[in-house]
Amino acid sequence: MLIILTVGFVCPGLAAVGCSLRDPDRDVRRLFPRSTGYKTTFIAIKERGGQKLLKRIEEKLGDRFEPIYETIDVPYAFYTILQQKEIIGYIHGVNQKGEFGGLQLILATDLAGKILSFYYQRISNPESKKYREPKFTDQFKGLTLADFYFYDPKKGNISDTTNPLSKIENPGQRNDTDFKATLKGLKKNLIIFDEFIGDNRYDEVYERIKANGKRH
Repeated sequence: MLIILTVGFVCPGLAAVGCSLRDPDRDVRRLFPRSTGYKTTFIAIKERGGQKLLKRIEEKLGDRFEPIYETIDVPYAFYTILQQKEIIGYIHGVNQKGEFGGLQLILATDLAGKILSFYYQRISNPESKKYREPKFTDQFKGLTLADFYFYDPKKGNISDTTNPLSKIENPGQRNDTDFKATLKGLKKNLIIFDEFIGDNRYDEVYERIKANGKRH
């Protein structure tokens, strides 16, 4: 039986939450079969660092936030997954502007922020089945923020052709709008996780890429 604890930010309604799980009990069991419980924490950029933190996150992202989907006071939901008293992973998601409205991108990661699983909780693309197929989403397993720091959301390209992220192709045929939005949203998700939960584990990678002039 899962033990559920909710702590942290209290918001006036679920609509204010950046991207929370629709059915946390079900999703935790599916993504972490060994789990015995989880706790939910809500953290907003406003309470952790305000405009200064927002600017730093945008610099790392390489693009500005979308004001409709990403405001400084929107709390992000983090699900800390437990096996007895041991933390075995995290689940976290973000909203990202897509071609037909907001995408909801959910990641399950290990303690270091390595992707264990990725899925769309919401996508309205006519080719959504192709995006949801494991042969596409499973390609992100094993990637970290270190890989995504080479992705430029503005240009929509990856500066290092040896990067495993560069081998992932758009699953759709209409256009690449939601594909690029997915990459941007996942990069944003991992940056926010690294800032709030990961103790800026990948800052050294970011600074090295920036110093070498290979950022994005």
